[in-house]
Amino acid sequence: MTVTESAPGGCASAGARAAHDGILRRQTARESAARTYARALPIVPVRARGLTIEGADGRRYLDCLSGAGTLALGHNHPVVLEAIRKVLDSGAPLHALDLATPVKDAFITELFRTLPAGLADRARVQFCGPAGTDAVEAAFKLVRAATGRTGILAFAGAYHGMTAGALAASGHASDVRVARLPYPQDYRCPFGVGGARGAELAARWTESLLDDPKSGVPQPAGMILEPVQGEGGVIPAPDAWMRRIRQITADRSIPLIADEIQTGVGRTGAFWAVEHSGVTPDVMVLSKAIGGSLPLAVVIYRDDLDAWEPGAHAGTFRGNQLAMAAGTATLAHVRENRLAERAATLGSRMLSQLRLLAQDFPCLGDVRGRGLMIGLELVDPHGEPERGDDGRVDGDGTSGTAAPGVPGPWDTSGDEPTADRGRAPRPAAPELAAAVQRECLRRGLIVELGGRHAGVVRLLPPLTISDEQASAVLDRLADAVEAVSHSHDRTDRVDRGGRTGRAVGRDQ
Repeated sequence: MTVTESAPGGCASAGARAAHDGILRRQTARESAARTYARALPIVPVRARGLTIEGADGRRYLDCLSGAGTLALGHNHPVVLEAIRKVLDSGAPLHALDLATPVKDAFITELFRTLPAGLADRARVQFCGPAGTDAVEAAFKLVRAATGRTGILAFAGAYHGMTAGALAASGHASDVRVARLPYPQDYRCPFGVGGARGAELAARWTESLLDDPKSGVPQPAGMILEPVQGEGGVIPAPDAWMRRIRQITADRSIPLIADEIQTGVGRTGAFWAVEHSGVTPDVMVLSKAIGGSLPLAVVIYRDDLDAWEPGAHAGTFRGNQLAMAAGTATLAHVRENRLAERAATLGSRMLSQLRLLAQDFPCLGDVRGRGLMIGLELVDPHGEPERGDDGRVDGDGTSGTAAPGVPGPWDTSGDEPTADRGRAPRPAAPELAAAVQRECLRRGLIVELGGRHAGVVRLLPPLTISDEQASAVLDRLADAVEAVSHSHDRTDRVDRGGRTGRAVGRDQ
């Protein structure tokens, strides 16, 4: 479908509209209160191809949610459909537990071909239950068995899934012992300084926690991190900090677990996001795109960690043959067509255009991302800027002290910019982010929300998005931001008794 064909609108018959509304009513009446996407996106998909979804009411949408990053090649890509049909037509078993099959062998071979240098030659793979959170739990169990230790190190803002251990690592209350570490970022730096200074302080904090016998944190079984925090608000880890963390963990014999569930398979502009920094983790947890749109999750790890006894980790649906076939086709297509490189080029261009947009709209506090993993943080443009411990806002737009004693900036020449350093952070505005999401949907664009306060609009388009489609996405997003910005500005003027406020719209 072309961008023109996927434009919003479409004339639905009265019958189609009634069927659409009826399905939504029955969902509300019968499904649990835990449903999430269905609340913000009241659509009923009936057909999809590439970037485009068509609803039961006849409307078409550009899908920049992509199954929360699962659809690396978009909806119903021909190579994925062909791979699935081939297995179905072959008479091969669809359920095989952990038995060896030709389909599984082909998947492992292609997966190992893509792994970071230094891991593939000595890797082992464990197939888990079908969700990424199952892989996270398996990775925790693995490092505990290998090290004889129990605790896990994780980072503020992380998201690793919905099971008990994964929730604990994501910052939720649990009986699993997890020590929380600061994750560096520029816009809302936990130390109020940002940049290389903030990343250095985050690394020093980690070292101090591990080396101080009175820190209350015993030697952990492992550390888990996301090279780009996704649900946490699209926050790319600085490459220099990643290398420093790798050194810290290696020096202390702490297995490093890289959660590449959302960042993997070309999403960030490298096949695996750890490759930006040249880091080789000890363990990788993979899901989402590796199944080619179908449920599949694995743990990849160094062979010397393979201390499991037979049956130490199992799962009835770890032998999903259709997912393995779809995954093999997806991995090969991304690799052979250099879609990671394409994501890097197009993502950089989209980020540049969105940063220009942010100059016109103060409600866009920060634009950041890596490859085709992009986030826009919505803020209250009239709120007071956040200030550092000494109560001032630095001239470069970051707040805080000068961090005495911190050495000069590391070599960050290879790092992607992660923030607009010209703006001090203002209060998060989740209500504006939700309004932008609604306005996007009205214009036929599906986006996701994330971040600490659900104040970040997230874009996760398929790697196959064309230049024309990318322009259409940006146009619709810009229109949505403009509509919300003008509405917020009018409301703010009324709230302030009609006094003239700062205009937040683009020049007309």
